[in-house]
Amino acid sequence: MKFGIYYSYWEQEWSADCLKYVEKVAKLGFDVIEIAAQHLNGYSAAHIAEVARSARDNGIAITAGLGPSPEKNLSSADPAIRKAGRAFFEETLVNLNKLDIHVIGGALYSYWPIDYSKPVDKAGDRARGLEGIASLADFAANLGVDLCLEVLNRFENHVLNTAEEGVAFVREVGKPNVKVMLDTFHMNIEEDSFGHAIRAAGPLLGHFHTGEANRRVPGKGRLPWHEIGTALREIGYSGAVVMEPFVKMGGRVGSDIKVWRDLSDEADEAQMDEAARQALAFSRYVLG
Repeated sequence: MKFGIYYSYWEQEWSADCLKYVEKVAKLGFDVIEIAAQHLNGYSAAHIAEVARSARDNGIAITAGLGPSPEKNLSSADPAIRKAGRAFFEETLVNLNKLDIHVIGGALYSYWPIDYSKPVDKAGDRARGLEGIASLADFAANLGVDLCLEVLNRFENHVLNTAEEGVAFVREVGKPNVKVMLDTFHMNIEEDSFGHAIRAAGPLLGHFHTGEANRRVPGKGRLPWHEIGTALREIGYSGAVVMEPFVKMGGRVGSDIKVWRDLSDEADEAQMDEAARQALAFSRYVLG
C-alpha cells in the first residue's frame, strides 16, 4: 500500500493551487498527494508541467478526486449536459495523463453534491451513468487511467450507497480499468460491516479513502481501524490509501462538506501538519 492525503485538508477552496503541497506532503512522509481534478483544465501547460516536475523531484505519486458539477453530469436526463460532461472528462483525463496520474476517484457516474430539492430518478440516473462510464472507459484506459467509482452516503448521492451496489455497477460496466472506490466516512453511515464491505469489493477495489466518522484524521475517533486493516490485507489490496480529513470551516470546501464547527481544536498550519504526520504513522501501523 501507498499512503496519501488530499491537499484540501489545508484549504477552504477546491480551486486552491496544489503545487505548494507536493513538497509538504513529501516532507510529512506521505507517498501520495490527491488533488481536485476539476480545476486542472484551468491550469496552464507550464503550470501542469511544474506540478509534475515537483512530484517527480519529491518522489510523490498523484491521484485525483472529482465531484462533477451538475453541468458536467454523465447521468443527466439532458443529452446536452451528458455531451458537455463527456467533453469535460476527455479534457480532464488528458491533463491527468500529463501529471502521470493513473487513478481518478469520486462520483464520476453522477454529480456532487446532489441537489435533493429536485426529484430523484435512481434507476434512470444509474442507467445513464452506467452508459456514460462504459463509453468513457476505453478513452481513459488508453491514457492509463483507472476510473474509481466512489460509493457515497445517502445524503450526498443516491446511485451508489453500498459496496454491493458499487460492485454490481462495476461488473455491469465490465471494463478492467473501472473499479470500486470506498471511503470509511461514507461506509460508517451505510455499511453494516466495514470488513464485509471491503471483502465484497475484493479485487475490484481500486481506491480507498480514510477519515473518522466526523471527518477528523484517522486515529482521532471511534472507527474500527484494525477490522478495516485486516480486511484490506485479506483481499490483498495494494493501491493507495488516501486520508481525506476536513476539519476547518469556511469557503466552498467547508460548505460542500458541511463543516459547521472547527474540528481541529483551533490548530494552526504547523499543528495540522503534525496531526497529519501522526495520522500517517497510525495508518501505516493499523492498515499496512
